Amino acid sequence: MSDSPTALDLPMVDPLPEATRKYFDICQEKLGMVPNVLKAYAFDIDKLDAFTAMYNDLMLAESGLTKLEREMIAVVVSSINRCWYCQVAHGAAVRALSGRPELGEAMVMNWRMAELDARQTAMLGFAEKVTQESARITEDDRQALRDAGFSDRDIWDIANVAGFFNMTNRVASATAMRPNADYHAQAR
Repeated sequence: MSDSPTALDLPMVDPLPEATRKYFDICQEKLGMVPNVLKAYAFDIDKLDAFTAMYNDLMLAESGLTKLEREMIAVVVSSINRCWYCQVAHGAAVRALSGRPELGEAMVMNWRMAELDARQTAMLGFAEKVTQESARITEDDRQALRDAGFSDRDIWDIANVAGFFNMTNRVASATAMRPNADYHAQAR
C-alpha cells in the first residue's frame, strides 16, 4: 500500500507554509500523528484551510453539544455512508472521549444497540434522517429534538455536523482515503 493518504496522485505542497507546518506539528504532538485527511487536503493549502476551519468550528467550538455527542454524530453518519476513514477515525474518538470502547464499536456497527439516553437517541435519529432523507425532515422532527432538551441552536449544530460528515464521507470514499493505522488501536 502506498504512503499516499488517498488513491489520487496529489502530493502535499512542499515545503508546507509555516502556519500549516505548525498546525501539523500540533496534531503530531496532541494526536501522535497527522491525520491522513489533513495530508490529503494539503495539496492545496486554501482547501486545507477551508476544511480545517469548518471542522474546527463544528467539532471543537462552543456548542450545546458535547464533543462526544458531535463525534457520535460523525460516526453514525459515517456508518450509514460506509465511510471507512471516518468510521475508523471518529470511532476511535468516541472510544477515547467516552472511555467506553463498546460505545465506539456500537456507533460504527449499529448505533441502535448502544446504551444511550433519550437525548442521544433523539439526536442520532435526527442525524440518521439528515443522512438518509433530509428532504423529509419536518417540524415534528425538530420538535422531537426540542422535547429531548435541545435548543434551536443545538438543532442547527446537529444538522451542520451531520451535513459536514455527509460531505466529507463522500470525498473520503471517492478518493479511497485511508485511515491512519494508529487509529485502530486507540482507546481499546
